[in-house]
Amino acid sequence: MSQAPGSPAPDQPEVTDLSYEQARDELVQLVARIESGKVPLEESMVLWERGEQLAAHCQAKLDAAQASLDRGAAPAAGAAEQADEGPDDEQEAAAG
Repeated sequence: MSQAPGSPAPDQPEVTDLSYEQARDELVQLVARIESGKVPLEESMVLWERGEQLAAHCQAKLDAAQASLDRGAAPAAGAAEQADEGPDDEQEAAAG
């Protein structure tokens, strides 16, 4: 009995259920297995498909983390700009 393409093996969790670290570690293991040359072609193709899913999942996690950092940095950057415009700037503008 074969499994549907892209579906995990019975003992593998869904890619979407993995943390970034879990997905990255599994991806590293898959690459090592494929590069070893000891895996039959058909199994290599299944591993490759799983690897593609893992890589996309990791990238999505990284993109989400970057977006979160960007959102957090935007208010802080605005506050820093306001702090830079202190009384000296107002006095220079009045004197100019």
